[in-house]
Amino acid sequence: MTDDIIIELVDVNKAFGAKHVLKGVNLKIRRGESMVIVGGSGSGKSVTIKHMIGLLMPDSGNVFVDGEDVTKMSERELNQMRRKFGMLFQGGAMFDSLTVGENVGFALKEHTNYSRSEIEKIVKEKLLMVGLVGTENLKPAELSGGMLKRAGLARAIAMDPEIILYDEPTTGLDPIMCDQINALIDSMQDKVGATAVTITHDMVSTNRIADRIAMLYQGEFVAVGTPDEVFADTRPEVAEFCYVGKVIRQTEGLTGR
Repeated sequence: MTDDIIIELVDVNKAFGAKHVLKGVNLKIRRGESMVIVGGSGSGKSVTIKHMIGLLMPDSGNVFVDGEDVTKMSERELNQMRRKFGMLFQGGAMFDSLTVGENVGFALKEHTNYSRSEIEKIVKEKLLMVGLVGTENLKPAELSGGMLKRAGLARAIAMDPEIILYDEPTTGLDPIMCDQINALIDSMQDKVGATAVTITHDMVSTNRIADRIAMLYQGEFVAVGTPDEVFADTRPEVAEFCYVGKVIRQTEGLTGR
């Protein structure tokens, strides 16, 4: 691996029973970029990012994070490696019994020696970054869907991760809120400087946030490149899936993220 590659999948295979989900996939993700992994339902997007963070291990192949082989790590080493990651889950995955502030500060309380006042300061800083000032004492049930996503993002960046994983970040949101979440993801690149890996089937979001796109089809990455490169691919399996994204790009005159 070269220094600018922060995540690399090498010939990764994964099957669940008779279902072969990943078929020798290869992918390199550059430090600081926004990589969007697209594909239809059941194409293996979630399985792919679970390999990146060591929640799943490949049947064969290797996964490297910052040059270290995840497949050879002990449980202790895996837990240490996972601190490089923050994750925004599809449904927010907030603890209902905790306040927003307690949710955002949860990892800080569990994995650092920060004092209570230091944690409270960091929580306020992260909530400010996502536009949720003054929500520390609210419960997740008091937040709208969009606010829950933003609170989840504040929690994801609480430990200043090197890599942020976004799991279908705009699912279930109205178009206006989708635009706000896309803008927020985009701004995180400037504010946090972390590498972003997003899985989605939303081509509108893909257009907004992707530096590069990797498309999964039948267990393989069939196209990897910039949005312009992927949307120009004329192979049916790529062109049909990316048609909406291509139209949006042409209509809005987009030539880069």
